[in-house]
Amino acid sequence: MATENYIPDEKDFAILRILQKDAKLSVRDIAGKINLSPTPTHERIKRMEKSGIIKEYTTVVDRKKVNKGMMVICMIALNIHNKKTAGKFIEEVGKLKEVVEFYNISGDFDFMLKILAPNMDEFHEFFVNKLSEIEGIGQTKSNFCDEQH
Repeated sequence: MATENYIPDEKDFAILRILQKDAKLSVRDIAGKINLSPTPTHERIKRMEKSGIIKEYTTVVDRKKVNKGMMVICMIALNIHNKKTAGKFIEEVGKLKEVVEFYNISGDFDFMLKILAPNMDEFHEFFVNKLSEIEGIGQTKSNFCDEQH
């Protein structure tokens, strides 16, 4: 089966759901959960990796245990909409270690930032002394999030 046009079936989706919950499970454990033998399960996983359906394996960190318990989603609208202003903004935000994810969006705001901080005081310090110092920011809206499982 060609991997570039590979379309996952229900067994593949079952494998993906299992891997998204625990990517460290053995092929044998995954196979047992989907009622398939290990060899075809392994082949399915490899095919999904090769085709790009599975892009990477990653680690989820408990933010509170690394003193980054506060997550803030910050929406930003630029006050000038041109290539130079947007480019400079993107460059400056890329330097901020507190920003762990960064998206260009449409609608009332231009960018969405995922920011991690130890607490509200540290976020305020970051916002006032780093983020708001970047030229071109017109409007911001911050949403404070708590992790739910």
